[in-house]
Amino acid sequence: MVSGGIAPAAVEARGWGWRHASRLAWAVRDVTLRIDPGERVLLLGASGAGKSTLMHGLAGVLGGDEEGEAEGELLIDGLPAAAARGRAGLVLQDPDSQVILARVGDDVAFGCENLGLPRDEIWRRVDAALDAVGLDVPRDRPTKALSGGQKQRLALAGSLAMRPGLLLLDEPTANLDPDGIAEVRDAVERMLAAQRTTLIVVEHRLDVWLPLIDRVIVIGDDGSGGTGVIADGHPDTVLNLHGERLARAGVWVPGFPPKHPAPPASAPGDVLLRGEHLAVARVRGTTVASGIDVAVRAGSTLAITGPNGAGKSTLGLTLAGLLPPVSGAVTASDALAGGAGPHPIRWASRQLLTRIGTVFQEPEHQLLASTVQDELAVGPRSLGLSESEIAARSDELLQRLRLERLAKANPYTLSGGEKRRLTVAAALATRPRVLVLDEPTFGQDARTWQELVAMLADLRDDGAALVTVTHDLDVVDALHAERFALGVGA
Repeated sequence: MVSGGIAPAAVEARGWGWRHASRLAWAVRDVTLRIDPGERVLLLGASGAGKSTLMHGLAGVLGGDEEGEAEGELLIDGLPAAAARGRAGLVLQDPDSQVILARVGDDVAFGCENLGLPRDEIWRRVDAALDAVGLDVPRDRPTKALSGGQKQRLALAGSLAMRPGLLLLDEPTANLDPDGIAEVRDAVERMLAAQRTTLIVVEHRLDVWLPLIDRVIVIGDDGSGGTGVIADGHPDTVLNLHGERLARAGVWVPGFPPKHPAPPASAPGDVLLRGEHLAVARVRGTTVASGIDVAVRAGSTLAITGPNGAGKSTLGLTLAGLLPPVSGAVTASDALAGGAGPHPIRWASRQLLTRIGTVFQEPEHQLLASTVQDELAVGPRSLGLSESEIAARSDELLQRLRLERLAKANPYTLSGGEKRRLTVAAALATRPRVLVLDEPTFGQDARTWQELVAMLADLRDDGAALVTVTHDLDVVDALHAERFALGVGA
C-alpha cells in the first residue's frame, strides 16, 4: 500500500494565465479558484481550453520567461507553484514523454532518488506503487518493451511512489483498456484512502471518476468572450444546472452523447491489404502476438481491440508497412500497390504516403514542422504537389478539424487533443487509400470526437480502408467497424 504522512496541499489561482512564447493567443487566462487541502477535483473543459496548461503550471514545469508569459498568481500552500515542485506529482497525457530510465524499477525510483530517500525506503515504495497500479512486470523489464497503456501505469507509479501532497492526473486512463482503467482508478482510490492527498484529475470521460471526486471545476470560454472558470461546485449541481450548455461546448456530460454518423453507404469492397499467418514484434526477439490472419477492405473499418500489451499497436504498425513481420506476410493488392510491389515493408516512404497513412499513438512521434500549417504541407510537398494544391488541402483540413486559429502555432504547444487532430490531418493530406490510426479519438472532447468520427466515416464511404487501434468502443460502434480482438479472452 502506498501510504505516508505527507500533508495535503492547498491550491490557489488568482487571475492566472499563460501564453506560449510562439503564440499570440493565451493558452488559458483569467483562472481564479481555490482548492482546499484534501479536496478531489475533476477539471473539465473543451479540447484546447487550457486544462493541461493549468496542470503543467501547478507542477512547475511550464518553464521560465523564454518559454512563455504568465500573468496573475498560481500558488501551492501559498508559494509560487514553480517553487513548490516537490509537493506535486504529475502524470501527463503522453506517458512516453515521462519515461526516463531504461528499466521499470529504476524509472519508478527516479523521483524518490531525487528526494534523497534511503535506498531501502525507495524500493519499498517502488514495489508498493507498481502493485497499486497493477503493473505486474519485473523491475528489470525494459521500459521500451511496455505498451502505451503500461507506460501510463508506469508514470502513475512514479508519481505515487513520491507520495505527493498534490496529485495531478492529466487524462491518466486515455490509453488504457477497460480493466486497466478500473485498475488505475482503484489504485488512486486506495492511495487517497491511505493518504489525504489533494487530487486534480483531467478527463474527457466523466463516469469513471465521478464516484471518487467531490467537486467539478470547468474552465474555458463562457460564450461572451470571457474565459476562466465557467462552472464550479458539487458534481451533481454542476452537471444538472450546466449539463446542456457544457455538452454544447464539447464537455463529455453523462446523458448527452455525441451524435454517431450514418451506417456505411455500401458493403465493403475488395481486399486492399492482407495479413496472413502473422507474428508481430516491436522489440527484436520479443513476439507479442502471433497466428494472425486479417483482411483490410476498401470502404470499411477494421477495429483492432484487446487489452494493453496484447500487440494492437504493433499489429497496426506492421500492417502499415512500418515494422517487418516476425513471420508470415503483409501483402497489398495490385490496386493498392500500383506497381510498388506486393510487400508494404519494402516500399519507399514516398510510396507509402499515397497508399498507407499512419497516425501513431503518441502524436509527438510524427511532428516534423515548426507550425501547424507547415506540418500539413510535409507530405504533399514530398509528393511534389504544387503550392496552390498544398494550400488548398491544408486549408480544408484546418477548417474540418477546428485547427484554423492554430495554423501558425508551434505543434508542440498544442493540447493533446489538438495534436491528435493535427496528426490525423497530416496523414489525410496525402489522401492515402488505407489509413491506420492508433487511438484516433485520444484527447478529444465530445464535439471534436463527433466531428473526427464523422470525417472518418466520410473517408470510409468514399472508398478508403480504415484500420483503427482503439480502446474506445464507441468508435467501433460509430464506424460500424469489423472488430478484430487480440489477447486473452479475445
